[in-house]
Amino acid sequence: RTVDLVGGAHTKTATSLHMHCWRAEVIEEINRINQVLPNVPGDENTDEIRQWMDAVLDKMDHYKAEHYRYVKEGTNVLELALWKAKLGEKEEKSVDGRSKKAKVDADSARKGKRITCGADVVIKNVLPFLKLL
Repeated sequence: RTVDLVGGAHTKTATSLHMHCWRAEVIEEINRINQVLPNVPGDENTDEIRQWMDAVLDKMDHYKAEHYRYVKEGTNVLELALWKAKLGEKEEKSVDGRSKKAKVDADSARKGKRITCGADVVIKNVLPFLKLL
């Protein structure tokens, strides 16, 4: 007796996990049922399969939550890096050498650069590559 999973959706999601150790652990858990099931008495198959399904789903939920935590952390770091790069840009100078921008306090200038650093556009275009299938 073995369990054949239909559609392969489980493998697709498992292989989309970005950490190799997570992928390996989930795939091992998915394949575990076919090692255990032949040794389980026939009247206990349903309970064993139910426990196995719960274990697989719990493991996937855990790693999905970890994945999204890492994605959030990564987007925060990316936004800060873009902001820092924008802060490092020199302002354009006018012909007489003075800054073209009106003199504003440093805090306002920093906040303004955070808005104009382009993080919203960059992150919006990076996130699709980090989604799980």
